[in-house]
Amino acid sequence: MEFLRFATAGSVDDGKSTLIGRLLYDTKSIFQDQLESVEAASKQMGNEHTNLALLTDGLRAEREQGITIDVAYRYFATPKRKFIIADTPGHIQYTRNMVTGASTADLVLVLVDARHGVVEQSRRHAFLASLLRIPHLVVCVNKMDLIDYDEKAFNSVKEEFRNFAMKLDIPDLSFIPISALHGDNVVERSAKMPWYEGSSLLHHLEEVYIASDRNHIDARFPVQYVIRPQNEEHHDYRGYAGMITGGVFKPGDEVVVLPSGFTSTVASIDSYDGPISEAFGPMSVTMRLTSEIDISRGDMICRPNNQPTVSQDLQAMVCWMSESTELTPRMKLALKHTTRSSRVMVSEIQYRIDVNTLHRDEKPESLKLNEIGRVSLRSTQPLFFDDYRRNRNTGSFILMDEVTNATVAAGIIVGSG
Repeated sequence: MEFLRFATAGSVDDGKSTLIGRLLYDTKSIFQDQLESVEAASKQMGNEHTNLALLTDGLRAEREQGITIDVAYRYFATPKRKFIIADTPGHIQYTRNMVTGASTADLVLVLVDARHGVVEQSRRHAFLASLLRIPHLVVCVNKMDLIDYDEKAFNSVKEEFRNFAMKLDIPDLSFIPISALHGDNVVERSAKMPWYEGSSLLHHLEEVYIASDRNHIDARFPVQYVIRPQNEEHHDYRGYAGMITGGVFKPGDEVVVLPSGFTSTVASIDSYDGPISEAFGPMSVTMRLTSEIDISRGDMICRPNNQPTVSQDLQAMVCWMSESTELTPRMKLALKHTTRSSRVMVSEIQYRIDVNTLHRDEKPESLKLNEIGRVSLRSTQPLFFDDYRRNRNTGSFILMDEVTNATVAAGIIVGSG
């Protein structure tokens, strides 16, 4: 069964957690004891109805303030598809959490309060979704019950958001009027909005086509681990384990190993269930080659006539996540890219971008917490990467503090040199 990863985004109190709670509740994806716990917490907080947002707002600070701080992950399934939800925070100071939660999403739901229209955080999260190249964006115009399900108000929000989205790179944009509190157009079509001719949110999530979003052309296999069983049964077994990040591999395919450049042929591909005839992303497999080649963690197996860019110089968009430090030129950091680790130096900060106005601040002195900018990086060893537009797995990385190993930034590669 196919998985769909999606994230929720939007301004504070637009109803993201309530919407997820409604999806879980109406699809019968919560246990009875969870529901009883939420009902008890709702009464304790003085709510007249069961506050479904508490299903995802798990931290005590979140429940007391009625907001989402951390990224909350939830899972549910229908007969058609399995889902992984990332409920991301709406506050501006938690932009880094939104980037983290949405980085692996196939689709993002941006909630807009029908009473307030498109606000600063709506634009911010739409820009971040565009920056992260999330192919599908659904604008859920929430709290329609508070404006008597008015069609004109919905169309006004729709037009305002479309005008802003024209500046962004969003391949698939949809709009759905909903009431997360009452469940209108969430799981079932609502009779209260007969003027809306589209599908419910759940139906849209079940039917959205994501197979073509993955790169099945550029074969990429970063080696994570070399398997050499020390027993008589598999005495001569040497396999290279990892997750396929692009393309398709089959036994008999000619491959090249980077950085050595040696070529070989795929002898077999093993999965948890045994040998398979082909493998593609995001499958985790063990690959065996016909030649005895020195391969270790961080190397990449690909096709001889379709290789990634190999370079020590990166051009990247970076979101700075550290509260205690700032990103400055000449700064030295540790970089983690696919399974490869390296040290890098910040050669230059080219510009910082205002995610609300999309204005560029040329040549800033530094990047502070939650700020996004384009930087030039120089690595101590060659990296094997693709443009993030082409492959989100081989085109992304994280930066870490060399002393504490704390993650201080997330980056997407936009070029080399």
